[in-house]
Amino acid sequence: MSDLVKRYTASVDFDQRMWRQDIRASLAHATMLARQNIISTDDLADIERGMAQVVHEIESGSFVWSLDLEDLHLNIEKRLTTLVGDAGKRLHTGRSRNDQVATDIRLYLRDAIDDIASLLGEFQSRLLDLAEKEAATALPGFTHLQVAQPITFGHHLLAYFEMVRRDAERLADCRRRTNRLPLGAAALAGTSYPIDRQFVADLLGFDGVCENSLDAVADRDFAIEFCAAGALLMMHLSRLSEELVLWMNPRFGFIKLADRFCTGSSIMPQKRNPDVPELARGKTGRIYGHLMALLTLMKGQPLAYNKDNQEDKEPLFDTVDTLTDTLRIFIEMIPSITAHPENMRDALRQGFATATDLADYLTRRGLPFRDAHAAVGLAVRRAEELGIDLAQLSLEELQRVSPLIGDDVSTVLTIEGSLAARRHVGGTAPEQVLAAIARARCG
Repeated sequence: MSDLVKRYTASVDFDQRMWRQDIRASLAHATMLARQNIISTDDLADIERGMAQVVHEIESGSFVWSLDLEDLHLNIEKRLTTLVGDAGKRLHTGRSRNDQVATDIRLYLRDAIDDIASLLGEFQSRLLDLAEKEAATALPGFTHLQVAQPITFGHHLLAYFEMVRRDAERLADCRRRTNRLPLGAAALAGTSYPIDRQFVADLLGFDGVCENSLDAVADRDFAIEFCAAGALLMMHLSRLSEELVLWMNPRFGFIKLADRFCTGSSIMPQKRNPDVPELARGKTGRIYGHLMALLTLMKGQPLAYNKDNQEDKEPLFDTVDTLTDTLRIFIEMIPSITAHPENMRDALRQGFATATDLADYLTRRGLPFRDAHAAVGLAVRRAEELGIDLAQLSLEELQRVSPLIGDDVSTVLTIEGSLAARRHVGGTAPEQVLAAIARARCG
């Protein structure tokens, strides 16, 4: 094989990150072989001793990874055989690199999902902490990026909490489908040795075995599903990032991010650029690309294993790394957010945010909602002409729009009145925001 072909076909530069999973699976396989009297107990002891030395060498950085040995699996097996002789050569009895790599990837992804799930939990906790702090802070709710109705900053943050909670559920579902043992499928047809696949599954913490040997080595749908869940998670983080970028703009001025999450300009000394949220938006596209790459990788493959599948690892690994790094930095960034409540209130005053409350008020007094809607539209037009908010219109002006309006309308037109009126489950009333936070922390 030429050096060019070696470099082109080798995977050791990137698949070596799965060395712990590979050794874990190999030791479980060897234990099963000895238990089934396929290899001797002396062979098993030698394999365990040799693998302990391999672990030490890799952890210390003295292990030599060879491109000539193509991948992680052959590198470890070669070193094991050098250390313990024939026992190392017997390790591969009853398995193939096809089911070996499929097992390693599932073990690796299972570990990664557990780590990401833990980070998601921390991120959710940070969102809840900030939402509790800002449970009564009035914020413009937008539709079409136009001021719509008053909400609270805490309520807005809880929307992202709910999104991320669904992301965590999707990852948990993905983990269940990932946690099936391929080992024992061998190259594609199973093996003639009297192996015990369920024993290996139990040793490695799998929920069960892959039921079909062809499927076990041929498909990577679990990796695609993970990337799809990761793409959805990054989409949610990207939407939050976009709002942070907008809210930091002086035209909004709703929040401030700590300086450590921003950068300056090479030429403009006044700049505080929200680089972390901007980069999170950009990395979202990167994850979308990995999802499409894996879907495209698999779509034309006949059963069973094909060399194409070597290309599954780099997109998967980078998705894991990107999700992990993004969540870690968001966990630190969320508590650094400082709200500017007065700027939020100024925006509410400019957008006639309590117009719907006035329409609801008229409807409760017997006016059909569509007529109330039209009447309030006239009131908004009059407030625009005068350059004031709805709440600043005199009672006389409001009664010209509808004689149904009484002295009590002032409570309806205040921001606090609007917020307090939405006190049902899922509403933006501060008391409901606090109740939702309490439920989230218990659940």
